[in-house]
Amino acid sequence: MRVMVIVKADEDSEAGVMPSEQLLTEMGAFNEELVKAGVMLDGDGLKPSSAGARARFSGEKRTVIDGPFPETKELIAGYWIWQVDSLDEAIAWAKRCPNPMGVESELEIRPFFEADDFGEAFTPELREQEDRLRAQLAAQQEA
Repeated sequence: MRVMVIVKADEDSEAGVMPSEQLLTEMGAFNEELVKAGVMLDGDGLKPSSAGARARFSGEKRTVIDGPFPETKELIAGYWIWQVDSLDEAIAWAKRCPNPMGVESELEIRPFFEADDFGEAFTPELREQEDRLRAQLAAQQEA
């Protein structure tokens, strides 16, 4: 199963405070463990919401909202994508993670939908399209 592990933002990350050398070193070692174990597929830190924007949809109307966004507890500072056998395995890895903010912080673990989760609505034609798009993405990443 694939999961996204979301590193929740805090006031410092939203203010653009960069992590210490010690935290970067600890996270680098943790990421190395994840890669060696075949768990980590991707991961990165995100700039503060002040560097971003949101697109809001209301029927046919589209509105763009520039950051920063006020609710820090709802924002993310980074993420990993892990391939694990179970949610319990993801939780075990998360417990080994260095404290990402150095103070009170939180990781959220969310499983990805898999093709079978969509049932009959995910027709053979849609599955074929999904497989084709994933193959194209893989080829682009190799280039």
